[in-house]
Amino acid sequence: MAVGLGAATAITVVPQAAYAQAYSFTTVDVQGNQRVEVGTILSYARITPGQRVSAGELNDAYQRILGSGLFESVELVPQGNTLVVRVVEYPTVNRIAFEGNKRIKDEDLATIVQSQTRRVFSPRVAEDDAQKISEAYVQQGRLAARVTPKVIRRKDNRIDLVFEIFEGGVSEVERIGFVGNTVYSDRRLRRVIDTKQAGILRAIIKKDTFIEDRVAFDKQLLNDFYMARGYVDFRITGVNGELAQERDGYFVTFNVEEGQQFRVGQVTVNSDLPDVDVDRFQRAIKLRSGVVYSPTRVETEIARLEKLAVREGLNFVRVDPRVDRNDRDLTLDVSFDLVRGPRIFVERIDIEGNTTTVDRVIRRQFDTVEGDPFNPRAIRESAERIRALGFFKNVDVNAKEGSTPQQVVVDVNVEEQPTGSLSFGASYSSTGGFGATASFSERNFLGRGQALSFQISSASATKNYGFSFVEPAVFGQDLALGVTVNYSETNNLGSDYDTTSGLFRPFVEFPVSDNGRLQLRYTAGVSEIAAGGSLTGGIIEQEATLGRRVDSSLGYTYTWDTKRAGLSPNNRTLIEFGQDFGGLGGDTNFVKTSAKAVAQTKVWSEEVTLRATVEGGALSYSKGLSRVTDRYQIQPSLMRGFEYGGIGPREVDAAGNSDPLGGNYYAVAKFEAEFPIGLPEEYGISGGLFYDMGSVWGVNSGVSPAPGNTVISSGFDLRHVVGFSVFWDSALGPLRLDFSEPLKKQKQDEAKNFNLTISTQF
Repeated sequence: MAVGLGAATAITVVPQAAYAQAYSFTTVDVQGNQRVEVGTILSYARITPGQRVSAGELNDAYQRILGSGLFESVELVPQGNTLVVRVVEYPTVNRIAFEGNKRIKDEDLATIVQSQTRRVFSPRVAEDDAQKISEAYVQQGRLAARVTPKVIRRKDNRIDLVFEIFEGGVSEVERIGFVGNTVYSDRRLRRVIDTKQAGILRAIIKKDTFIEDRVAFDKQLLNDFYMARGYVDFRITGVNGELAQERDGYFVTFNVEEGQQFRVGQVTVNSDLPDVDVDRFQRAIKLRSGVVYSPTRVETEIARLEKLAVREGLNFVRVDPRVDRNDRDLTLDVSFDLVRGPRIFVERIDIEGNTTTVDRVIRRQFDTVEGDPFNPRAIRESAERIRALGFFKNVDVNAKEGSTPQQVVVDVNVEEQPTGSLSFGASYSSTGGFGATASFSERNFLGRGQALSFQISSASATKNYGFSFVEPAVFGQDLALGVTVNYSETNNLGSDYDTTSGLFRPFVEFPVSDNGRLQLRYTAGVSEIAAGGSLTGGIIEQEATLGRRVDSSLGYTYTWDTKRAGLSPNNRTLIEFGQDFGGLGGDTNFVKTSAKAVAQTKVWSEEVTLRATVEGGALSYSKGLSRVTDRYQIQPSLMRGFEYGGIGPREVDAAGNSDPLGGNYYAVAKFEAEFPIGLPEEYGISGGLFYDMGSVWGVNSGVSPAPGNTVISSGFDLRHVVGFSVFWDSALGPLRLDFSEPLKKQKQDEAKNFNLTISTQF
């Protein structure tokens, strides 16, 4: 028979006597106990034979026995010189079960509850377990969930404990609003916070449920957003969450005060320490007056100055920032004071929780080692680098006092998460036909922080096999060492010739400045062209007669990216320049040069993203000739509006048939804007406009077209394309749909008015 837990309370039976009445018992008779020893019960009662006790002391004994949590009911009955103690023991839990749960599995709920089988049943613990289960459902946004513990009596004083669960529906966030914001719109601020509004994808998007912990995190995100943009007086005066009458939806309102935007005023370095060259530190400052104030900029300067102090041999020098307001001109003067910090050393660094990742992967994120001066800011930066690895779900880094007050111990506690993926897929394209892909990647291979991946893809037009491996920290330094191996067979995306190519490329990469990195590489490649019988011209056929060719080259690429410093939330600049020099034992001598520059900014209260890209390449041979597999071919991802190889030099016969040859040079400029189109942002759909122009030109002079054929578009001739894009953050990933129309093109160019790709973030 199932009964509620609240019905198991007993009442003490004591004589109806005055409180001054006293008792003296020569014996104590304990009845009803089966598992609990008599001595244990008497130890709770604290009554010995011959002891005189008052009615109040008798009641205290009752409370102590009942408060032990071992008995369902307790009675103390004086019978002459005998005190009878009658107890009913709590039953033993025979089985714990969950009923009505679908969203949370039994095994997950079992880890939440404290009640255990083969242990004494406790109503208080069972009620606590029910509350914890309810809280687990609240974290999923199911505020109407109810959990009721029930007991089913079995023989031999055993019970089955059953938690009856009513999960209820999800309490979705129907609307998120802001009050008090004038600089940034509600739409922009909704993109900042983690909580989202319920939309058509509510079955897939799990962030549209109302969770109090998430709202608290949203408040921190909003504060960081405004502070990074100079609004130092920003504050949230309150968050109102109104639950709909049906308890299935929330209306959340953030009340904010934005304040004024401040910029950086004077920037100075001060120090009273005799061994500090203030001018040397002043020259190292890169923070300039007039820029928007950001705590991130100040933290970056502090880190730069403290690293300079270490290089100058100035131990225990700390940088204390002092910020003075100038409300009249809305500026903040920043003064960096170099002071002598306490002489505290790092005794040791303890790492716990890493069951797969080896200690050195975590330890190398610290610039500090045992015995170094303790720098709290350096420890915080190390913690951020550990989180940025992406290997751990949670990372806690704390410092505590060591064996002496002059030493600290840094405790690192991590919780690992999966870092590998195995995927299978199918695809279709108009150029490559149907295809299948299998790939494996592991970002923390064998727990060593290494990246390993391989991919196999096959379609009717192409076959590709790839492998890559990267060791990110050779000798524990910020020096990446990797290798890429690739083999492919293709008919060049539908043309009348086949290609076979293989590539082996080891490389090293390392930083050369705060924003700059340099990659050095060696590339060995082998390629072969097999011409078909239906080629239009003779140039590709002549290139195919060259047979298998081996290329060997040394190269470098320099990358300068302002995103690495993260100083501006709205602006980013990327510059890449690279060259490969062929002739190191191969069949050819060549120089291949590529360059790319990208600039991005956000305008109109960050509602619109503007982006400009300029890139180009040049291929020059001093021994041998370039072939169609070496020359540049325009792709839709490089310039929209045209098919693969749709522009550039072509060999054309009298009937108008042509073969794309590719070019030794290319140049492309792209300009685009991305903006909201009025749909609710929870749909994840935005729009864009773009304007592209580019050209591919230049062919070899050592080969000639077939008799009667001509080579067209061999010179520089810009094509112009306009179009619009639709961006969709779908359940399959970020998709981009481009609709384009060439404004200027050549007769033989092959236009492509629609293209669907996976969107990439710059």
